[in-house]
Amino acid sequence: MSAPPVSVPETGATADAAHTGPGAGGAGGAGVRRAPLILRNRAFGAVWLGQVLTQAAVRMLQVGVSWWIVAHAVRDAPGLASGLFMAVCTLPAVALAPVVAGTVARFAHRSVLRTAAALAGAASGALALWAYADGPPLTAVYAAALAVATCQAFFDPCLTTSVPELVDDADIETATGFELSTQSLAGLGGALLGALTVDRAGVAGLAAGCAAAYLGAALLVASARFRTASSTATTPTTASAATTASGPAAAVPRRRGLRRILGELPYVRRILYCFTAANLFTTAVFVVIPLYTRSVLQGGGGTVALLEASLGTGALIGAFTGTRVPGRPTVAGAYCLALMALALAVPGLVAHRLAVAGCLAVAGWCAGAVGVRFVALFQRLVPAADKPGFFAVMQAVLGASLPVASLVFGSAGDFLSPRTLCLVQGVGMVPAICALALLGSRDPVPPPADPCPGTDAGTDAGTDADRAPEAVGGER
Repeated sequence: MSAPPVSVPETGATADAAHTGPGAGGAGGAGVRRAPLILRNRAFGAVWLGQVLTQAAVRMLQVGVSWWIVAHAVRDAPGLASGLFMAVCTLPAVALAPVVAGTVARFAHRSVLRTAAALAGAASGALALWAYADGPPLTAVYAAALAVATCQAFFDPCLTTSVPELVDDADIETATGFELSTQSLAGLGGALLGALTVDRAGVAGLAAGCAAAYLGAALLVASARFRTASSTATTPTTASAATTASGPAAAVPRRRGLRRILGELPYVRRILYCFTAANLFTTAVFVVIPLYTRSVLQGGGGTVALLEASLGTGALIGAFTGTRVPGRPTVAGAYCLALMALALAVPGLVAHRLAVAGCLAVAGWCAGAVGVRFVALFQRLVPAADKPGFFAVMQAVLGASLPVASLVFGSAGDFLSPRTLCLVQGVGMVPAICALALLGSRDPVPPPADPCPGTDAGTDAGTDADRAPEAVGGER
């Protein structure tokens, strides 16, 4: 919300494995307990830990600087200043989507990941040195945050498309679960460290911690071994195309433009629009939390940490339990968004610290569960050759609402009570919830084919239906 080497797009074998679900590898290994993926696959474990570090660092920077603006740096119009900061942090993912898609498709993924992490570490380190020497102006903090966010805009979609280069086909769903959990872990770590670090060590200590995390991630990615194009398998469809074509290059699907990707996937496009509309209100929580803490709860950095940690913990649990939510992805998503709207609105009525923390945990769980279901859906609906561009487009479409929400709710926070903003969040999500629920009656995906002719199709289909969301859900 969850591909391949330089010139070879994500292979069909990966897509076929995704269709069969985690239990499609056969019944032989069903009763055998295996070690966690991050322990038995060192390359994926290193990259996953690098992702945890990068997203924890960017989240820590966002939470810490937002609190620093509201509580320490800006006395007049802190809402607008913090909203502008969050808009700066979210703008690169939207504005650079075409550039990101081209870079991810053209260059080796390990190089992109390593370079992005190293440059973000350099930007954070420069801010730390400036802050140690003298208090940096607000514009310098904005500039450093913009540089870090730009690097993160390349890192996230590149990692998403790199999963098939790190794990076997049978492990893609498990790898997706770990990857989706990263944002939740990052939110949790950033929540616990961001505001507390600012209160105790200022912006200098905050930036130094971010620099250490990014540079560590760059080293982890550099140590991981990615698969090369020659080791990537092909599906029967691709193989047959290669057989009938005049040359081997014909087996490689041609990448399409970003507009055509969404233009030829109307069902996916409508879902993205629904979530973009919902994000106008859900993502405002990152601006509302520091304002709510300061003016309603009269708390400090510890209270911000508690609220952000509650949100991150809920999202972490939702990332691992989202596949167990029954129903079609669109219907289950509508119910989760409705519960999330209620959870975001309750703090507008009940101003108790623990009650607000509980509501944010519920809202985080809904966000994590929805992310698992729909990133899985997109993984299985989007053609393999289009995935590098699609995930950049997805990040841009969903992220397009973030700068707007940050500015609107931040500016409104200087005139309206944060409790009123909470109520606006809940009520504003209703149209998107209704639109997503209406899509529940449309299922453009045909039933999956029997992966192994001669096996009991009914048994296999039933198993996958129980383990993945109605034949199209699963993991990223």
